[in-house]
Amino acid sequence: MSSSERARAKVNLYLHVTGRRADGYHELDSLAVFPDVGDGLTVEPSDRLTLAITGPFAPALAVGDDNLVLRAARALLAAAGATHGAALTLEKNLPVASGIGGGSADAAAAIRLLDREWRLGLPAPQLAGIALGLGADVPVCLTGSPARMGGIGELIGVAPVLPACGMVLVNPGVPVATADVFRGRTEAYSEP
Repeated sequence: MSSSERARAKVNLYLHVTGRRADGYHELDSLAVFPDVGDGLTVEPSDRLTLAITGPFAPALAVGDDNLVLRAARALLAAAGATHGAALTLEKNLPVASGIGGGSADAAAAIRLLDREWRLGLPAPQLAGIALGLGADVPVCLTGSPARMGGIGELIGVAPVLPACGMVLVNPGVPVATADVFRGRTEAYSEP
């Protein structure tokens, strides 16, 4: 029997870059929301850990060891001191390198799904630590709820009450890596 988890897109309603740390990461102040659009992750029992990728943006992703879904699964197993297998299928509906946290959302979905499927029951702070080890946006994607983000993205705060509203997301079809965007930044830093 299979189980599934939604990996909803992360949209920053605003993002202020407030500084840069000695390690090169930028500090920020942001309000993130999660519209009802995203990738899907399904797991079926297996003796081995495998990943298949389907969907309209599947050709843009590799199934190799560096895939965030597999990295999340391995990090979860290492943290739990467990050995489990899983046949994972990622339905990639979100464009790659489009600034809406698709890879981070996929990693977060893998953590939620596999913690539940493998009955690990790891505490939320430990899951958040695993998420941060995978990327700065993964902790907020793990919550999947509107949140105010600080630090490099790992400081998660309560979002203000937001009105229900529609949203239009447009992708020009030009992938842009987040690291390149931050590296190319030349403006002064914003006030938080």
